Amino acid sequence: MLYKVKATIKPETLKDFFTALTDGSVESQKPDGTTMLKAMKEAVMLDGRHIAWYEACYCATPLRHERETVYDKYLTDFETTMVYEVSDDLVGQSFWSYMEDAYYDEAYSF
Repeated sequence: MLYKVKATIKPETLKDFFTALTDGSVESQKPDGTTMLKAMKEAVMLDGRHIAWYEACYCATPLRHERETVYDKYLTDFETTMVYEVSDDLVGQSFWSYMEDAYYDEAYSF
């Protein structure tokens, strides 16, 4: 099943999230690590605290495993909506670029 997902960033964990995404720890997680990495690379910032993305998941509860193992450490207030295809309706700054900027900018504050 395909879901459109919205969530709120936990600002104090953003650098740790980027580290987990770039050091291979998320990607190596079975069975969904590569799916989560791809989703975060395609996610967009809706505003200063909220992100959105599309992600396939086959859990009875949408993103259950992903949330238990990764997402709940870094994100909160999830909204999932089942969709039939990815749309181009997610407009905003790349979440990946946002995290990258925060990671490398020591003066960056949340």
